[in-house]
Amino acid sequence: VALRLTGNLDTTALEAALADVVERHESLRTVFPQDDEGGYQVIHKDTRPELHHISSSPEHLGTDLAEAVTHGFDLATQTPLRATLLRTTPDEHVLLLVIHHIAADGWSLTPLARDLTTAYTARTTGNTPNWAPLPVQYADFT
Repeated sequence: VALRLTGNLDTTALEAALADVVERHESLRTVFPQDDEGGYQVIHKDTRPELHHISSSPEHLGTDLAEAVTHGFDLATQTPLRATLLRTTPDEHVLLLVIHHIAADGWSLTPLARDLTTAYTARTTGNTPNWAPLPVQYADFT
């Protein structure tokens, strides 16, 4: 998912908002190691996603986005979310969220985007998001 962000961007609030979303959605902080009996899931308690920063330009944005999405996941050790912020001008950014299908599907992108927006709005005002706990997690649904 690539989201174009226009205007003044508070990257500290964005990083905190990403952490809020990962805390809320356990599928985004789950890894899938294997042992002699097969694969199993491990849900990490305190995982903060890393927001990779890339300087780009309007002319190179497509190439830079294509490059950022080509990296695979090692699901045994890496959480299934990678976040990249591409800055094309001081007031133009693209937030790229690459989410492995093991953790999200097309339907779940809307609630994730809504939660990210809620968390970012709260963080820009110095607050944490005020949301009710989720009644089910993605693993409960699947």
